Parts: sequence; structure tokens; C-alpha cells
Amino acid sequence: MTQVCIVGKEESHLQYELLSRDTARAALSTYDISEPFENSLAVDTVSIGAAVSLLNDLNWYLVRFAAFSLVLQPSISEDEWLSRDLARQVRDGEVRPEETGDHLAIYGVEDGRLVEPMYVTRVDGSVPSYDLRDVEETVVVRVAEDEFGR
Repeated sequence: MTQVCIVGKEESHLQYELLSRDTARAALSTYDISEPFENSLAVDTVSIGAAVSLLNDLNWYLVRFAAFSLVLQPSISEDEWLSRDLARQVRDGEVRPEETGDHLAIYGVEDGRLVEPMYVTRVDGSVPSYDLRDVEETVVVRVAEDEFGR
């Protein structure tokens, strides 16, 4: 299963905004919704293609209410997410899955919410430590080259 996670902007309550609108609610109606991080919404899809398609279907709402979207594709990595743009590039064959691990955004997790990303590259195949602040845990996101450091 491929997981999609949408993280809301600070000023919006993401689940309320998506589920209170008919079109977004209909697009999400066949999925079991969870909230892995504060102000987020996650669902399991059947493939990276289905994940990207769902995000495309919700794009009108995502532009207004989401800070960013992530895709977890177990055939690429069991514990490192892909940015929405990188997931699209993999789906479209622009980037091979094995080429996705160089550019990373590491988010800290503080009180259940994702906090400021640290943009890094792998050092000798390993992920550098998050050092922007003391956090409970981190979330590693593989990003496209043009997203690196945005």
C-alpha cells in the first residue's frame, strides 16, 4: 500500500476544510482517514499512481489549505517519504526510484506536528542528524532536485 499524507497550513484546520466540501469529501470517501501528525490527513492507496491522482484531484483544496503533501511508497523506501513532486516524477518515469534518495528534507516532530525542515544530502549513504532544534523524532522526505532548499 502507498500512503498519502497531506499536512495543513498553520492557519487552516485541514480535515475540516477537506471534509466539509462535497468534492473533496467525495474524493476521500472510499478511504480510511488517519492523522499521523497534527493538522494532517493520511490515507492508503493502491499505488504511487493512485496517490498522485488523488493529490491531483484534491489540488484546488491543497493549494488553499495544505502546506505540503507526502507519499510513502514501500517499494522505494519503507520509512522515507517522497514529496508530491518527486512522487509525480517517479510515476511519470522522469526519475527512477533508485535515483530518489540524494536530496532530503528532514522534518522535526515536536508535540505531534512537523516543524521546520532541514535540507541535506546523504553523507556516505547515511542521513545526517537533524540539528535545528531538539525534537522527539524526525521524518525524512526525499525531494526533487528543484525542490531542494526551497
